[in-house]
Amino acid sequence: MKTMKHIVIVPIALGMLFIWGCGTVSKNTLAESKALDDLVSQKMFEIQSDWALPISTNSLNSISNAGLLPPGSSPNRISLVGNPNYLKVQGDSISAYLPYFGERQMGAGYNSDGGAVQFNGIPIAYEANKDEKRKRYEINFSIRNKTETYTVNLLLYPNGASNINMNSTHRFSIRYQGRVGPLPKMKTQ
Repeated sequence: MKTMKHIVIVPIALGMLFIWGCGTVSKNTLAESKALDDLVSQKMFEIQSDWALPISTNSLNSISNAGLLPPGSSPNRISLVGNPNYLKVQGDSISAYLPYFGERQMGAGYNSDGGAVQFNGIPIAYEANKDEKRKRYEINFSIRNKTETYTVNLLLYPNGASNINMNSTHRFSIRYQGRVGPLPKMKTQ
């Protein structure tokens, strides 16, 4: 008889925990989703990347085998911890400084940009769409610097996760994973 009571009580307790947990998650998700809606609609956000995900090539494998990648990195997943990087959307202007790992397809001036992906200006095209089913934003734009044109696809999630897919006219494509958030407050003097 005691065994039957335990069998009935355990599923009921688990069911109550499940219902309570779902209610908490939905409140947090709604607040996170609203915060992301505000960032995207105001066009005022910054992405800091933690990982670069280049296309693994023989050159990157050679660099990895020589021990020249940061600790915990592999040829197709490189840690950016400690490396300054950003992609900022400020109104109609977009700027970026992202360390680049990969191969150039066409030549460019030596040390003209330190090898990083850099641009600052108004994009050629900008489109932001909310995917209600997947609960994320997809932002696409093209932008040009002195020597290259970049086609960029951003995926922004309510929990703050971000993915940047970067294609260039002069380099192999690369992806970045990181976090999206509001722009830092400007210091007043």
